[in-house]
This record gives sequence, C-alpha cells and structure tokens, in this order.
Amino acid sequence: MIRNILNQQKEERNVLLNHAYIHRIDDATKADYLKTTLIKLITGPRRAGKSVLALQLLENQSFAYLNFDDDLLLKHFDEDAVIQGLNDVYTRFDYLLLDEIQNLPDWELWVNKLYRRGLNLVITGSNANLLSHEMASTLTGRYILITVLPFSFSETIRYNNQLLPDANNASPTETGQMLGTLQTYLFNGGFPETVLNPGILKNYLSSLFDSILLKDILKRFRVRQTQQLYDLSNFLLSNYTNLFSFNQIKEALDYNSVATVQKFIGYLEEPYLFQHITRYHNKIKKQQKTAQKIYIIDNGFIKARSFELSPNYGRLLENLVFVELLRRGYKTELDLFYYRTRNDREIDFVLRKGHQIEQLVQVCYDINQPKTLKRELDALAEASMELNCQNLLLLTWDKEEQIPVNDLTIHLIPTYKWLIHSLNL
Repeated sequence: MIRNILNQQKEERNVLLNHAYIHRIDDATKADYLKTTLIKLITGPRRAGKSVLALQLLENQSFAYLNFDDDLLLKHFDEDAVIQGLNDVYTRFDYLLLDEIQNLPDWELWVNKLYRRGLNLVITGSNANLLSHEMASTLTGRYILITVLPFSFSETIRYNNQLLPDANNASPTETGQMLGTLQTYLFNGGFPETVLNPGILKNYLSSLFDSILLKDILKRFRVRQTQQLYDLSNFLLSNYTNLFSFNQIKEALDYNSVATVQKFIGYLEEPYLFQHITRYHNKIKKQQKTAQKIYIIDNGFIKARSFELSPNYGRLLENLVFVELLRRGYKTELDLFYYRTRNDREIDFVLRKGHQIEQLVQVCYDINQPKTLKRELDALAEASMELNCQNLLLLTWDKEEQIPVNDLTIHLIPTYKWLIHSLNL
C-alpha cells in the first residue's frame, strides 16, 4: 500500500515540476540553501506558495517527495515502511521534501531521526508553531527558516507580465499603470490563485479562511468553543489595523476569561492568519501591557469576509504595508512596533535595527487636506524627538516630496515606489 501511495505522489511531483511558476527565489540564495545540511523549513499561510518554493529550490536536484496533505498516507503511515518505500520508488535521492508536515502527529520526532541519519531535508508547513516549541525543543540549531507569504506587489507585477518602471523617471502612463495595479492589489491581495483568477476571489478566500480555522486550529487544538473562535476571527477581521485589548474583546464577545481570549488569538496567529504588533517602549513589561494592533495576513481576506459597507482605503493601505514589512524580515515584538507620543499621536510603524530605531513610518492614503498632512507630519516630528530617530517616512498614495519640519526632513513617497524598489532612506 505504501509503495503505491509513494508512486502516486511521485507522479504528482513530476506534474508539479513541469508547471510554469513565477520564480520567488534567486540563484544565489538557492545555492546557499542547498549547500547546507541544516533542515530547510519553509513555512507560511496555506496556499501562499510554500510547496512551489520548495519545488523551485529543488528543481534540477535529485529529491524524493512526501505529501502529508494526503489522508491515505497519514492513514497508512509507518516509519520503516515509508523509508523502504522511498528507497524503492526513487532508488537514490540527495534531498527529501516533506510537504505539509504539520499534519503528521509527532512529526518533529520523526524528522529528528531522519536528520540524525544524515538525510538532507526540506520541510513545508502551514503552522507558525513549527517555529516555536516543537522546532525549538527538538531541533535547536539544526534548521533555517524560510517564510513564504502571498505574492508581493512586485511579484504580482511580474505575474501580470508588467515591466517595473524606473524609480525616478516613470512616465505619467507608467505611473498610472502602477497605481491601477496597486489598487487591484490593495483590494485583492496576493494569494497566487486569486492573482491568476480574480473572479474566484470571494469564494476561494472565504473557503480558505474556513479551512484554516477548521484544519489548523479547531482540529489541531481540539477547540470545543467553535462559535467563540469564529466570532473572534470575525471581530479581528472587522477591526484590522485597530487597537484592541484582551479585556475589550472579552467584554465585546462575552468570553469567560481574558486568558481564553489570549489563547484563541494565539491560535489564530499560529497558521499566519492574523498578526499583532505592540506599542514600542524601552521597558518590555510596559510594552506587553499596552493595547495591541491587529493585522490580517492578506488584504484579499478583507474583501472576501469583512462586513465593511465600503472599502477603507487608509486601513487597507496600512495593512498592505505591514505585510510587506513582514516580507522584508521585520519581526513583531522584536523590531516592528507602533508608537504613541506623549501627546497621544500615533506612529504606524517603528522599525528597529539592533538596539537602534532605524526608521519611523506613517501610512496615509489621502493627504490632500492640509489638516490631514499636518497631523501626519506633526506625529512624525514629535516621535522623532522622543525616539531620537531622523529617518522619517510618510507613505502616500501618489504624492512625492521632501518636507522640512523644524530641523528635520520628512520624505513623502508613493507606496508603489516603496513596494517595488525597497526604498529605505
């Protein structure tokens, strides 16, 4: 039985290898990953392209393939039989790809055995817990993490066969095309299937949202309060980019305790559905006690599931920028925060590098009103003094200029330029 399953999966692997994909990993990075014997752990949300990235990493290499999203494999799984089957089906292989490994009970113990036997492993999984206690406790120092999120704006442009304009010499036509593409991306997000076929977005992402709740949370953690979890997910989705406290949610959704709210939010963050940031403070205890801001991992979920009567462009743009910051390697509660000044002015993102504040970032879709522009500039100027940071960025929809404020210079940059050129002034 196992050998038949592995033969079927080998055929599946070969079909997948023949598909045309947008390349998401450059040759130099690929070479670095392949030459290390450390476990390559590819993680991120469901359907974001983890398996494709693993195949791109291993293309032109000799590798075996196990897909644990296969109920038949899980039902008949036996360690010795699987290893024997792999040797029979593939004869020889230099790498072993374990796809969606989180579906296998006690997977980390088996992976540890394989690693000790000298197998060079590439693993994909949809659960953030792959990085927490399961990996940390059994494979400390034996893996490297590769996080895959839905398509970036630049990847979406490449997928649509558009050319990236020069950062400083874009024509009005090119600028208009970029803004049009960005507006679509702002609403639809970057899940590969929906970029390919926008017409299925609401149905596809609504089903994906439910699938994450069911497979990655309810089943995995044996949650009995199903309705409470669904209510919480809808609450967070409706309040993306907003401040919240655990006690506020407890009262709003009639939970029995704050501890349950904390636990359920943790569940929702593990499969990369939501992420939160805390307020920056130089004392960690105070930082942990402040209100938090919640974000959704892809704007498409908002379009598919939110109860908004009309789109909130400002919040959508802020959520988009947050996800891009994650894509660029910033980590919540480590080097990515929000901030409130002494006069209660809010800074959307504080970026830290080591022990230093690297940059303060505001996001504002519409700054055409002088009052709005003044509010954003005043917040950046005040935070600059308090945090001793002069690298100040205001991401706009289409405005670009440098504005002096006191002894500071605040850079206004269209978000599309920041997205495609990784500007960090």
